[in-house]
Amino acid sequence: MKRQTVNKTVALSMSAMLTIGVLAACSSNDQNAGAGTSASNNANNASAKKEPVTLRVEMFDRGNAPAGQSATNNFWTKWMQDSFGTPNNIKLEYVPVPRAQEVEKLNVLMASGGDAPDIVFTYDSNLVYKYVQQGGLADLGKALEDNGKNLKSFLGNETLEYGKFNNVQYAIPARRVNLGKYASFIRQDWLDALGMQPPKNTEEVYNFLKAVKEKDPGKVGKDLIPLGMALAPSSYEPIIWPFIKKNLTEEEKYTQRMQLGSRDYPLLTEGHKEALQFLNKLYNEGLMSTDFALDKDKKKLSQDVMTGKVGLFSEDTTNPLKATPGVFKVMQTNIKGAKMTPVDPFAGADGKHTKPVYMPAGMYIIVPKSSKNVNEAIKYLDFMAQKDNYFKIMNGDEGKNYKMENGIPVTLDNQETKDKFFSIGDFIIISNGQDLGNEEKNTQLDVKSLPPEFEKEGVAVRKIALTDTEPMLRFPRPIQSEVKYGTSLVDKYHEMLVKSVLAKPADFDKTYEQGLKDLMAAGGQEIATERKAAYQEMKAKK
Repeated sequence: MKRQTVNKTVALSMSAMLTIGVLAACSSNDQNAGAGTSASNNANNASAKKEPVTLRVEMFDRGNAPAGQSATNNFWTKWMQDSFGTPNNIKLEYVPVPRAQEVEKLNVLMASGGDAPDIVFTYDSNLVYKYVQQGGLADLGKALEDNGKNLKSFLGNETLEYGKFNNVQYAIPARRVNLGKYASFIRQDWLDALGMQPPKNTEEVYNFLKAVKEKDPGKVGKDLIPLGMALAPSSYEPIIWPFIKKNLTEEEKYTQRMQLGSRDYPLLTEGHKEALQFLNKLYNEGLMSTDFALDKDKKKLSQDVMTGKVGLFSEDTTNPLKATPGVFKVMQTNIKGAKMTPVDPFAGADGKHTKPVYMPAGMYIIVPKSSKNVNEAIKYLDFMAQKDNYFKIMNGDEGKNYKMENGIPVTLDNQETKDKFFSIGDFIIISNGQDLGNEEKNTQLDVKSLPPEFEKEGVAVRKIALTDTEPMLRFPRPIQSEVKYGTSLVDKYHEMLVKSVLAKPADFDKTYEQGLKDLMAAGGQEIATERKAAYQEMKAKK
């Protein structure tokens, strides 16, 4: 009984002491109690917070970064981390890929499985299809529906269709804003001296070229070149396409062309032979560049224009008007009174100035199947597509990088802007060119990049490039034989074109037919056969 009393007394004493100790602690630390609780909560929150997701993004490296920056560490990569990454608990990691080796490097990255970035891209649709066949790409359809509202609105269904293979959204195609390809330019001062109007069709082009050769209005002499030519699509496509027969059936259109590289070649269509025969006539009459076959990069053509030797030529839209390399500016400096005027001179019997245009899709953005971050990848692209973000990335800060003129952002010529925008086209991968919402504003934006004295010509060029256009044809599935032979057959086509143009008039028919026969034997026949089968498949599914 006594032992129980003692134990009970000890227990009460210990309890009292604990109570006093707790009260004393509470009393002495009362003012710090809130801070202690907050610290504890913060620690719990920190442990509960998820680790950031690392989203790896390919970036072209052109080796042109200003001092202190790189393709993967610059103003915009940091801005994207601060504006998109951090608020979404995403750590962005940019993976450099040399632009000149992008296909080779992409193949290595894709073959490495988990080491490939989450976002990669290429301009080669056939390469994308190869990855599809190998089962190497993620299906982006659901992620696009769930997280790509702004992206879908910006691209539109027409562009997105180019990213579907076997009716699955395996790629997000960038939107190509400017679809026009070609325009022609004529020496206005020579026209005036000859008392002639700008030619409106191919027959009038021939008459102009003949008059230039016979009368030499620019007093050029033996180096005179009535029609400037290079072995480049911008030289021969504006001449060839107006000859192509127009009243074709749908099946004839699909089966009489071949997509070699990134272009449709109508080499099995009525009119193609006649187009090359016209070029043969010009060559044999001394009306075009005699050394065009050696000028694949158009450097010789540009030099001939700048030195005032050329009366008429065709080019990629506004290229001759641009400050660099300054073709027109140099020509006007070299030749007093020289003036070039944009024209749309080549037209067939139907009066149409037919010319091809770019497809509305630019590069193809893809996500490897090994990626665990498909949703984050689409969120990244969707953030870029939001109107304010898109405008910010394209133009920077008003007053520092651009000024507004009649609703058009005009880039300021200062060092900060040059340093900031050295790689912007490779950064904003959802858009090839800037879209201001309508064609009129886009045209104004385009011409504002030209020297002020050529803005009027720039407007005319944009209009010409989008007149009587012929879009590329697209099958629901890529043509395997075009994937296989496309690149080599472009070289074969150029060989056929050159030999046909250089042949003596009496030998033209046999030279052309032999060239076509060689091309068909080198893979062209496989393409033609497969396109016929693909067309029947397409019709059967409609």
